[in-house]
Amino acid sequence: MVALLRGINVGGRGKLPMSDLRAIATGLGYQDVATYIQSGNLVLSTGDGAAKVATDLAAVIASASDVSPAVVVRTRAQLAEVVATNPFLARGEDPDHVHVVFTDGPAKAALADLALDRYEPEQAIAVGSELHLFLPGGVGRSRLAADLGRRKGAVGTQRGWRTVTKLLELADGAAG
Repeated sequence: MVALLRGINVGGRGKLPMSDLRAIATGLGYQDVATYIQSGNLVLSTGDGAAKVATDLAAVIASASDVSPAVVVRTRAQLAEVVATNPFLARGEDPDHVHVVFTDGPAKAALADLALDRYEPEQAIAVGSELHLFLPGGVGRSRLAADLGRRKGAVGTQRGWRTVTKLLELADGAAG
């Protein structure tokens, strides 16, 4: 499983050392615990369901630290599906400009009442619980990403494509 924490160690806010995150996950009884980079990416093995992992991690992190991040969890199979069905890579876009927002509900809700044509050439496509983004000018200068981050509704956390594929690689190692 892969747990994605929102807003951890970003822009000097939400400080949570990855060693603390690994200790929390291990303390919950998870195995094969690993983190990737410093922004709240956790890979683990457990017999628990994704919803329980998300709830338990969020509760323990909030009680053991100064942060209360939203936690979105995907199974290895779900993450593999995200990688296999990316609509922007299917049409040959540069992976450096591709991002995924993992949401806690239908991703289509994040696009409701949003005039996507005003963001062109940036694009967003909802597929299940993921929002696939094509941001040719980069995420840091993206009006679409900024506006999506301010919207109310489904909780989501964004990852660049290289992080998504690295997390799948780590999840494959944990599963094997």
